[in-house]
Amino acid sequence: MATKELSAKQHEALLSTLKSRFEKHMNRHKSIEWADVQARLETRPDRLWSLQEMERTGGEPDVVGFDDKTGEYIFCDCAAESPKGRRSVCYDREAQESRKEHKPADNAVDMAAAMGIELLTEDEYRELQQLGNFDLKTSSWVKTPDAIRKLGGALFCDRRYDHVFVYHNGAQSYYSARAFRGLLRV
Repeated sequence: MATKELSAKQHEALLSTLKSRFEKHMNRHKSIEWADVQARLETRPDRLWSLQEMERTGGEPDVVGFDDKTGEYIFCDCAAESPKGRRSVCYDREAQESRKEHKPADNAVDMAAAMGIELLTEDEYRELQQLGNFDLKTSSWVKTPDAIRKLGGALFCDRRYDHVFVYHNGAQSYYSARAFRGLLRV
């Protein structure tokens, strides 16, 4: 099992990457200062580890908001397309285990939990799309309501024709162009 702490070198490199991305995409976090974000990150090494996992799997995490109620900064995967290191996964473990043949190596729900992040909800996915054009060629699993999941389905989203679409599939399905996007509160 991997350690959930970053080395000093990893810590410094991750903060540098996050700061650079933050400064490059100021439209995603108007009125938020990097110094405040970094100060919060320095007090939460567990969250830095999760951000490193988001980065390692191709998510390109960035600050997308601040929750006034909780005082938390909200990071989200902002890669243009679904994160490459999380593709070809079905929705959850039940779906993965239900496959008789050609089982995927992993599933979105367990991967997110192992990374310490949450799958985006449909509403969070739509909010992300207000900050840019994401998933123009790929798609992303989103948190599926229990009523749909109990019937064997799962939801995913993408952006086509300048519109965000929500679709359904059997939760056991997986595709080379589908992954999931995560959210982390710090």
